Amino acid sequence: MPGRRYEFRLAGRLSERARDAFAGMDVVEVPAQTVLTGTVDDAEMHSVLALIQSLGLQVVSMQRLDANREDEPRDVERPG
Repeated sequence: MPGRRYEFRLAGRLSERARDAFAGMDVVEVPAQTVLTGTVDDAEMHSVLALIQSLGLQVVSMQRLDANREDEPRDVERPG
C-alpha cells in the first residue's frame, strides 16, 4: 500500500537532535509548535508516533493531508 501524507503537530520547538530523528520528513516551526509532514505507510505512521513518544514530545494534532496538494502549515514563520 502506498504511503499517505500526514501532518503531526507537536507542542513546542524541537532541539536539533530531535529534528534529526525525523529524517525524511519536513520539519517546520510555527508559533509555539513544530509541524512534521511526510508521506508514510501505516507501519511507518505508527513508528513516527512511537518515536514522538520515545522523545517525550506532545502531539497536539495529527491529520491525513490531501495527496494531490503540497500542503504547507497555514501559520508558517517565514524568515524576514
